[in-house]
Amino acid sequence: MSLLSSFWSDFLTKLENYIDKSSVLFSIIKQTKLIEIKEEQIIIGCNSFGIKKFLEPKSKEIEEKIFLIFKKKLKVSFAIIESSKKTPKQAPAPLLSFEPNLEDVFLKSGINKKYSFENFAVSPTNQVAYAAAQAVVNNLGTAYNPLFLYGGVGVGKTHLAQAVGKKILEKNKNKKVYFCPGDNFTNELIESIREKTTQKFRKKYRSLDLLIIDDIQFIAGKIHVQEEFFHTFNSIVSSGGQIILTSDKPPELIKNLEDRLRSRFSGGLIIDIQPPDFELRSAILLIKAKEKNINLDIEAAKIIAEKIEDSRALEGTLLSIYANILGKKDVVDLESVEDFFSKNKKQNQNKKITPSEIIKSVANYYNVKISHLKSPERKESLVLPRQIAMYLLRKKLGLKLVEVAFELKRKDHTTVLHAEEKISKLIMKNPEFKKEIDDIIRSLNLST
Repeated sequence: MSLLSSFWSDFLTKLENYIDKSSVLFSIIKQTKLIEIKEEQIIIGCNSFGIKKFLEPKSKEIEEKIFLIFKKKLKVSFAIIESSKKTPKQAPAPLLSFEPNLEDVFLKSGINKKYSFENFAVSPTNQVAYAAAQAVVNNLGTAYNPLFLYGGVGVGKTHLAQAVGKKILEKNKNKKVYFCPGDNFTNELIESIREKTTQKFRKKYRSLDLLIIDDIQFIAGKIHVQEEFFHTFNSIVSSGGQIILTSDKPPELIKNLEDRLRSRFSGGLIIDIQPPDFELRSAILLIKAKEKNINLDIEAAKIIAEKIEDSRALEGTLLSIYANILGKKDVVDLESVEDFFSKNKKQNQNKKITPSEIIKSVANYYNVKISHLKSPERKESLVLPRQIAMYLLRKKLGLKLVEVAFELKRKDHTTVLHAEEKISKLIMKNPEFKKEIDDIIRSLNLST
């Protein structure tokens, strides 16, 4: 290998530490070669006019990366590599006339490649949703449109929705697919109004073959956003496109959702995905272990699945146990799992939870700001989380009424008393609500 080739090969290898490997810039610069290197300058060869035009505006960024890697300031310039064979003169290649790889397409579409049908564990709690998602892939725009998946945190709604998008792009990467969290749709619309680019916003969304909105409940109560989504929905469906929606509750229970949207959402297939049962949690653990090359004993997996009901906490627990045995054992076995839970129990018994930690956990669970919980605002979306925080401060920390009122900036301690009574009654009457409270308590590592 020549000195020039060796230098450039070394640069491209080390560049992976400073730039996203799935980025367009990285995929383009890999197609170049080093033509010449001088004391203060290097000339990079491009095999097309399009690549040269793409890289020239990014010369400063490339110079910075060269300095980071080799600690040497070099000026970058670009040149077209002449073909060794004489070919008829052709027009310059159009700008960016390269073929994007599948990872670039995933990135542009908001699809996370780690979510697939292959690593989605199926059990009776989610098999209907899994079958419906497969049907959508095979009959895009005609089977179950919209597909509405709802359920609690960590039941696999996002995984399944993204798996559909991933499979569609694998079959045809020219399909227009976009995955969008509900709050992002709102933020993009607000930004387009501010920048006077609503036509660009509409063109982006209304021409899609598949639109996936995660946590659609976040658009409820926002009049202009709902209006825009209503027209987006109609435009996509009428042109043969597919809509997939996820939510924490079915359409009829989403408060402040316009009736016309509720009607549209109910016009397709609505599926309730239940929390994973013991068998599914065990399967999820074994899949995660295989993905991360962790040797996990099946009996150890069962113990973890028995103790951890939150599917999102399964992976974190597995990694924590693995970190404890690293360098000592090659396998996560029964002994290492029991040691981990025994130590955790002792730590939790000695752990003191502060009022701030409880308030923060409630705010995170209901996706509201702490400052809003402590504000005088009386919005319905704030009142219930605020009352839950008051309840937990009383029940789990034993604070006095006036102390709870002080923590949440309430003037009257009777507000706290009312909150405590209301939440206690809701817990008794509503099993789903009790589960929410238990989830928050578990997030604090407190006993329920």
